[in-house]
Amino acid sequence: MDVIAAIATGASPTAIGIVRVSGDGCFPLCGRVFRPANGQPFHTQEARKMTFGDVLDAQGRCIDHGLAVRFPGPHSYTGEDSAEFYCHGSPVVLRELLSALFAAGARQAGPGEFTKRAFLNGRMDLTEAEAVVDLIDAETSAAARNAAAQLSGSLRRDFQAVTDSLLDIATRFYAVVDYPDEDIPDIHPEEVDRSLTAAGNTLTRLLATCGRGKVLKRGVATAIVGRPNAGKSSLLNALAGYERAIVTDIPGTTRDTVEESVVCGGVRLRLMDTAGIRHTEDTVERLGVERSRQALEAADLALAVVDGSAPLTQEDEEILRLAARCPRWIFVVNKEDLLPGEARIPALPEGLPAPGAAVCLSALTGAGLDALEQAVAALFPEGDIPEGSILTNERQEHAARRAAQAVQRAREALAAGFTPDAILTDVEEALDALGELTGRTAREEIVSGIFSRFCVGK
Repeated sequence: MDVIAAIATGASPTAIGIVRVSGDGCFPLCGRVFRPANGQPFHTQEARKMTFGDVLDAQGRCIDHGLAVRFPGPHSYTGEDSAEFYCHGSPVVLRELLSALFAAGARQAGPGEFTKRAFLNGRMDLTEAEAVVDLIDAETSAAARNAAAQLSGSLRRDFQAVTDSLLDIATRFYAVVDYPDEDIPDIHPEEVDRSLTAAGNTLTRLLATCGRGKVLKRGVATAIVGRPNAGKSSLLNALAGYERAIVTDIPGTTRDTVEESVVCGGVRLRLMDTAGIRHTEDTVERLGVERSRQALEAADLALAVVDGSAPLTQEDEEILRLAARCPRWIFVVNKEDLLPGEARIPALPEGLPAPGAAVCLSALTGAGLDALEQAVAALFPEGDIPEGSILTNERQEHAARRAAQAVQRAREALAAGFTPDAILTDVEEALDALGELTGRTAREEIVSGIFSRFCVGK
């Protein structure tokens, strides 16, 4: 493959900047833009060992002093000859180095092209490639740990076990179908059913992780709802750690949804501070109230906020009933700092489903926020799912579901006494779905779609 190059670090000034290069003829090309201090040509430098030297521009002038390292293929990230330059993170220096590499014969790498080459060269499958993006985008420690485990091949090994089991069934059936006159041992239906059952159980277990995967990848859509001046915006600001939403004593200040992503109890919450829900004649505020209702309908979690310094009103009760329709909701009694005695949770309206938790807090002082974090963590537990064995996107889920359905049809065909060729049809469909998931049989548009989400330099 031709030589590609890209800046692997950000565009802002940093202490260290990294430029990556990969492709056939990479080392002689890099030798034209880097002069080792030890006087030996770059292509003769010891592999996977930092070498100090001068970083050169397209005219051969020194623009920085830095380090370079060779990664001979196939034992490199991309599976081909690769190199990396480590210099001062000046955008000017990095651009000049990149221009020098282009002048020497390299071209600009596309988004995700380094990782795509790793996939094409057999260094990783598609689940591991997707884990690279997940690791870069991780906003919680749990998401990072899962992505790291998936990058190490945990999910690939899960699917490989299923694939191997189905391939064993397919080859044995093919032997019977293609060579009926040969003395091939009979296939025992019980043995085949055990293999299909084990494969189906593994796929079912993996599909059960989709919910956890969505939480890790996208976070939890969370609507903060309540009457005007209940303290919704103050709660958003307290969780965000800065003044994200405007807070005043004037009812109806928040007229549209304000969004912010925070980590609460180890869970990423996509918070939506909504307009206070009340009856109003103000046209703009009424539109905001309607958007609040829509946000609540789309939320996975509702934080129903009430003013703990005043009795519950009819509007409060209506809002609590709306919040209770969410898959999960937490009853938040705010303004604990204004209560004369010990904070207490007011009685909920009769017939209202119990919330996942009820907490007293003060969004103004921060008191009680730790109780809210504990409540969120309890509602979205990590459980006993092994890290790395979690389906984190729709592509993985769709392919795994196709495979599971095909395996189930094969079991049903076996139980009905169908001929081996009929069972083979479903087994092959399951194998095709698994191949698409790992990249063995994935179409080019699927592969291109995955790597288009990568940043340049990765």
